[in-house]
Amino acid sequence: MNPFESHYADQIAALLALSDGGSFVAAGKALQRHPTIISKRVAELETRLGIRLVERTTRHLRFTEAGTLYVQHLQSARDVLLDAEQAVTASADHATGTLRLALPAALGRTWLAPIIAEFTAQHPTLTVHAEYSDLFVDIITEGFDAAIRVGELPDSRLKAKKLCDNHRILCASPDYLAKHGTPKEPADLATHNCLGFTNLATYPAWKLSNGRQKKTVLIKGSLTSNDNEALLDAALQGLGVLAGGDWLMSRDLLAGRLVHILSEWKLDIRSGIYFVRPSARNAPAKTKVFKEWIERKFAAGPPWST
Repeated sequence: MNPFESHYADQIAALLALSDGGSFVAAGKALQRHPTIISKRVAELETRLGIRLVERTTRHLRFTEAGTLYVQHLQSARDVLLDAEQAVTASADHATGTLRLALPAALGRTWLAPIIAEFTAQHPTLTVHAEYSDLFVDIITEGFDAAIRVGELPDSRLKAKKLCDNHRILCASPDYLAKHGTPKEPADLATHNCLGFTNLATYPAWKLSNGRQKKTVLIKGSLTSNDNEALLDAALQGLGVLAGGDWLMSRDLLAGRLVHILSEWKLDIRSGIYFVRPSARNAPAKTKVFKEWIERKFAAGPPWST
């Protein structure tokens, strides 16, 4: 027997209303039902339980010992349900509980971790669980409240807000360029040692665009990896040309350890960095608060551009 089935729930509601009101007439008014319907539901409940709950006369009613005990348990259960509703309603208005975030590994460690720490410090009623991984996790199935994703978003079940563009640019160290020359056109890359990121959707092809033209280059080189940071280390040591996110190479570009080459050309021109969540409807306050926070952090541009 499922007590949440509508017919059983009607019987329980009738008995509780009868206990609260003290008469079938009062119970009927409370539930907006005719008193005979209340009497019928109570009788059905007694038949189902196999015990008398209420003694009836033409003028009075009295709960039996079993009826009194049963009502006490039902009232306790009703209080638990009301407490549950209040707790859930509160979570819609106040940022409390645990906020589970799925974050990209390299970008997350480099640029998002300080933002997450600052957010956590300013929201002491929240516990933040930040999981860093380059795996494309299903945030709905795995129970995440939100995620930051890099790339394109084909999953229509998710509600997404683009935080910024994700440009994959071409760089090499000054030493490498001094030894091997600087490419002037995309076709020149075919003669260079190109560091291959194997998680790139088009690998081993680099699909470049300058906004007017598109060029595709099949790259080759002495090192490939599924880890951006490993390839960055190789590029800094002068091993070859790296196509990486501007977020990955911004600090080394600013310090002069890398040189931006073919600066008019970019890969992944449709790629972005997104805040995603399972649904925008009835989202808990903790998710709304984090969404507003991360949007403010990116409003003046991504942190690696400042």
